[in-house]
Amino acid sequence: MIEIRPAEPADAALILSFIRKLAEYERLLHLVVATETDIAHDLFGQNPRVFCDLAFWDGAPSGFALWFHIYSSFHARHGLYLEDLFVEPAYRGRGIGKALLRHLAQRCEAEGFNRLEWQALNWNTPSIDFYKSLGAVAVDDWTVFRLAGDALKKLAE
Repeated sequence: MIEIRPAEPADAALILSFIRKLAEYERLLHLVVATETDIAHDLFGQNPRVFCDLAFWDGAPSGFALWFHIYSSFHARHGLYLEDLFVEPAYRGRGIGKALLRHLAQRCEAEGFNRLEWQALNWNTPSIDFYKSLGAVAVDDWTVFRLAGDALKKLAE
């Protein structure tokens, strides 16, 4: 049976573990510099701006969704941005990913938000197919831009 609950401070190590497993699946583990202390501070500190829901299958940790609020100026409505979604390989195919997304969609509906958004790596066809099966559509007419590292520092000067 699936249970979903908000993460608690004692879950920081579990959350970091899920982040590392997701990064390994995405072939990006070398980019993970987050620590348990970072997670505890950012999710459970004085003014958290990122949130996490955990999924359990028969009491065993099986997945997570890490998200934050976004805003559409065109619609004057908030939304949720799903930064990370991960289900342990042993628990895939049991509806846990769908349950986590449903949980976020229900939050959006309850709070009057107009959208739930996320990104997927282009090569990750199993996930893309799953998202499309839920009715999600790819937003192909927008290009994601990112400033990081030296480019971010240079612009900030």
